[in-house]
Amino acid sequence: MNHPPLPWDAIGPAEIALIGVPLDDGSSFLRGPAEAPRAIRAALHSAASNLWSETGVDLGRKGLWADLGDIRFTSPQHCRAEIESVVDRLLTKRLRPILLGGDHAVTYPAIRAFARHYRRLTVLQFDAHPDLYDRLNGRRFSHASPFARIMEERLIHRLVQVGVRSVTGHQRRQAQKFAVDMIEMRRLDLALLRSLESPLYVSVDLDALDPACAPGVSHQEPGGLSSRQVIDTIQCLDARIVGADIVELNPTRDTNGMTAVVAAKLLKELLGKCLIDSETDAGRSPRPTAP
Repeated sequence: MNHPPLPWDAIGPAEIALIGVPLDDGSSFLRGPAEAPRAIRAALHSAASNLWSETGVDLGRKGLWADLGDIRFTSPQHCRAEIESVVDRLLTKRLRPILLGGDHAVTYPAIRAFARHYRRLTVLQFDAHPDLYDRLNGRRFSHASPFARIMEERLIHRLVQVGVRSVTGHQRRQAQKFAVDMIEMRRLDLALLRSLESPLYVSVDLDALDPACAPGVSHQEPGGLSSRQVIDTIQCLDARIVGADIVELNPTRDTNGMTAVVAAKLLKELLGKCLIDSETDAGRSPRPTAP
């Protein structure tokens, strides 16, 4: 199929491509995540902060990463296929895509593309919910089911979920069926995540965080992770991140844009981690040399 229009020529020498996926057709409760890419970018480039990661990477330097804007979908019926097509093209160009959702349904077509390029992909999913419903309200492709589709199609080697605290009996059975490693909040041990294997895809559903840190989500679930815990986990990962997404920001539910700021912060740390890994592999450093 034809690729939805994106400024492919803007990639240049960058190894990481940021793309917005303004889609919330998979939402089961509230619409709004389709507005998230714009809100995250506004927070990322706000004069209230800067473009440095905590690990010392200047993300304002040209050529480190490219923002290709949002996917402009050509047909509502073909959105999943168009996401898959765009991600596949980026991977073919040896780029590492980072997607800004959108609801969590966007992860399934993205992982379909990754499966063609990585045989033993591990997915680290930050989420309040397992998203393992076989169907919810009769739908197989909503934001409640992406990982059921991913696991039943055997698209990845391993799924590790962290932050989970709203699980139905059906989803527990699904997790057992698919051998999902579920680290629930009631038994939280983030040290288990440091030894994840490469290649690694990181999927951040913002409702993994406690609503006190991130109120701007459709499904607020108390008792979640702090932003500090998610940042520390990203920074301490031993595995090489080959792709990621940040999903489920709902700007219509946000308070003073604070959840968008959290999303932008997590994006900076993901970019910083990816760039450090890339430059380490190449024997260089994206960080400034100490005087």
